[in-house]
Amino acid sequence: MSKDLRAHPGHYYIKNLIAQGENQQLDFKFAINDARKIARTLVAFANTDGGKLLIGVKDNGAIAGVRSEEEIYMIETANLYCKPAVSYSIKKWHVEGKIVIEVEVEKSQNLCYAKDESDKWIVYIRSHDQNIKANKVYIRYLKKKSTVKGIFLKYTDEEKKLLSYLAQNRDVSFTRLQRFSRLTYGKTENLLINLLCLDVIEMKMTERGAFYNLKKDVPTD
Repeated sequence: MSKDLRAHPGHYYIKNLIAQGENQQLDFKFAINDARKIARTLVAFANTDGGKLLIGVKDNGAIAGVRSEEEIYMIETANLYCKPAVSYSIKKWHVEGKIVIEVEVEKSQNLCYAKDESDKWIVYIRSHDQNIKANKVYIRYLKKKSTVKGIFLKYTDEEKKLLSYLAQNRDVSFTRLQRFSRLTYGKTENLLINLLCLDVIEMKMTERGAFYNLKKDVPTD
């Protein structure tokens, strides 16, 4: 009689994860052959909501299994390209006669950076199923949010004008906001950072750039 591979406790757990598809808190990797690329994923998860990396799983969800213990060594190597080091745990699961490695990354209380090929330290965040390089506004927002206990914002005509514009338009770029508000680059940046900290607006990071939206139920009058 053939052995029922579904009897292994990891079978349904991993299968259920894979069924979700890649998303903001889940990423698949067929194999690890570049520690720097894995560092980006670790940092992106740590800077956003945490997440899980499944190694030995193809993009289409097919289970290929890891090739050797070198995969775990490469994960540890990847953390050498993270600053500060990212907190994670590793589990090995037996699925369909193959081994899948689960790397669970904790959300960090500190801003994390990954070193790129030119030895520059870059901030990455996770947006949907992509690792996105954070822009200056988002980096300053994360730093201010973690260090400043309270934000005081004087509600002037400048703030009212900008919020009214966001109430009428979706996915507005920094350039459009600055052009509409007629504020300097620095003033526009500072205003957006304060509004993000106050949870009045939200930033959507994509490969095409950053876009701003007014949060729901936020009065503009």
